[in-house]
Amino acid sequence: MAIHNEAKKGEIAKTVLMPGDPMRAKYIAENFLEDYRLVNTVRGMYAFTGKYKDKEITVMASGMGMPSIGIYSYELYKLYDVDNIIRIGSCGAHVDYLNVLDIILVENSYTEGNFAKNMTGTECHFIEASPYLNNKIEKTAHQIGQLYIKGNMACTECFDPYLEDPWLFVKRLPAEYQIMGSEMESFALFYTAKKLGKNAACLLTVSDSLCRTEELTSEQRQNSMNNMIKLALETTLEL
Repeated sequence: MAIHNEAKKGEIAKTVLMPGDPMRAKYIAENFLEDYRLVNTVRGMYAFTGKYKDKEITVMASGMGMPSIGIYSYELYKLYDVDNIIRIGSCGAHVDYLNVLDIILVENSYTEGNFAKNMTGTECHFIEASPYLNNKIEKTAHQIGQLYIKGNMACTECFDPYLEDPWLFVKRLPAEYQIMGSEMESFALFYTAKKLGKNAACLLTVSDSLCRTEELTSEQRQNSMNNMIKLALETTLEL
């Protein structure tokens, strides 16, 4: 029995889209799904299961940070027999060629943290998304004409704008990884999936940049990411 999820067995689909924000999960259900139902409210971490073009999917919030998505993804994979999780979130850019609202498909995630060592006792700081899911996302993007940028991201434990000096963090990042920006969940999702023999991917919309002054408001973060959401939903039809 799941500790953090009240959904019954069979109420969670095999493929889950996972935004961080519970209100974004609600927004997706209300605007993109048919016959949806609320299947989890524990800790306010909403999960909705419904149909997108007759394909049953679940949209469930992960909360913020590696510990939170680590808990929810583990329970989904292990206790609800979920096969695929696609994180759909936001990120900050570290490079000047990324613009606000650009869509990123994460290829690899790097962390300075010790999520892997804490979970399994293994040193690991760089991990690949599931090639199976990424290939499906890329194929879908080409079919629907959705532009995206593929690359590596840093997965942090502090929100970039709250760092004393964000550029000190950026300078510490291994140059060979060519990291484009940062978010806070992908590493834990990818690592958990790999250890449980499951699939994980991460789509991100750029919400702010260290190189630019423009940024999204909290309302825009919730409502203005429809292109990324549609790409993820269309990909589920291939799974």
